[in-house]
Amino acid sequence: MAAGHELHPLILVPGLSGNQLEARLTEDYSPPLPAPQAQQAAGWFRIWMDRSLILNSAALRCFAHQLSLVYDPDADDFRNVPGVDTRVPFFGSTEGLRFLDPDHKDSSICMDTLVKSLEEIGYQDSLNLFGAPYDFRYSLAAEGHPSKVATQYLQDLRELVEQASQMNGDKPVIILTHSYGGLLTLHLLNRNPPWWRRKFIKHFVALSAPWGGVVMEMFTFTCGDTMGMSFVDPLIVREQFRRTESNLWLLPSPKAFGDRPLAITSDRNYSATDMAEFLQAIGFQEGVKPYVSRILPLLEEMAAPGVPMTCIVGVGVITPETYLYNGEGKFDEPPEVVYGDGDGLVNLASLLALESEWFDASEQELKVIKIPNATHAGILTQEFAVREIIREVLDVNSAPT
Repeated sequence: MAAGHELHPLILVPGLSGNQLEARLTEDYSPPLPAPQAQQAAGWFRIWMDRSLILNSAALRCFAHQLSLVYDPDADDFRNVPGVDTRVPFFGSTEGLRFLDPDHKDSSICMDTLVKSLEEIGYQDSLNLFGAPYDFRYSLAAEGHPSKVATQYLQDLRELVEQASQMNGDKPVIILTHSYGGLLTLHLLNRNPPWWRRKFIKHFVALSAPWGGVVMEMFTFTCGDTMGMSFVDPLIVREQFRRTESNLWLLPSPKAFGDRPLAITSDRNYSATDMAEFLQAIGFQEGVKPYVSRILPLLEEMAAPGVPMTCIVGVGVITPETYLYNGEGKFDEPPEVVYGDGDGLVNLASLLALESEWFDASEQELKVIKIPNATHAGILTQEFAVREIIREVLDVNSAPT
């Protein structure tokens, strides 16, 4: 066990849907269902995640509507549905990352196990261990396009890095991310000057990061998602998932997947280079413009940040690689699935995308640790995976700065 004062401060950045989110409804809110079916909560309430909000189809429709985003073409940015305010609780602490629903403490999809393991080696919440939750529905945008919410998050994260360093004798900071949090952190580094990175960043450890997107995201856009709960009708929440900006960023990237078919129908194959056409074909025309203008150029922004970096990924888990749509509804019916390698959610080509992207970047230190049978969410809880993560954190702490 290391002494707390010897450890470099560490900031946890969760993945998509990996932290709590609160909402409140104003008088401008118009529910998708008439009262009394529509839920009308008073004041601030935890919308992500509170299972009591989705126990029936009427409640689920309200939940999905309140979490949806709207693209404003005049502002060229995304915003909440009118009448819905949101906020992220517990910024700076690990409190909002440990459990999504404190009333149902399921640690299988959160960071509680990892946080406890970090505490065992000397980390203490809000002293040398910090959490950086965010509104995971939003994404960054390509240069020249506004992304108010996500850009503000990067500013807040930068300030947290500086504060964490100052609180710990000016030691540089370890940033430990999961999944989508890795994409945001890479942009944090690349959008700040080299001197800042050298002064404040000790190491960047990315767990299960989908650098090149996720093939399964195409399935989410066509058939929805149960959010891991069998009683949830995926088609009810499909529109909300489509209207989550971050999901557009997680569609498969041409850099990682090239032009091989990922979705196959009777009359057309869709590769990562055809995502705009895919969105149009599934009936989500409103997603085409923001994808083409804001997201597609963003996928090219993968410059090496020049700070020491470790990618820890799960491998050897069957992962959807191609979808075969044969139903009469073309896309509404669940497709046949061809599987490949990955962590069960993120494909191997995406997990390892930085290896090929940075192969000739001599100034970039990149270490890749592959953990057989570690799943995308399980890497945070599976004992053998967490042991590898803690070992790497200890190695990083012992390395000379």
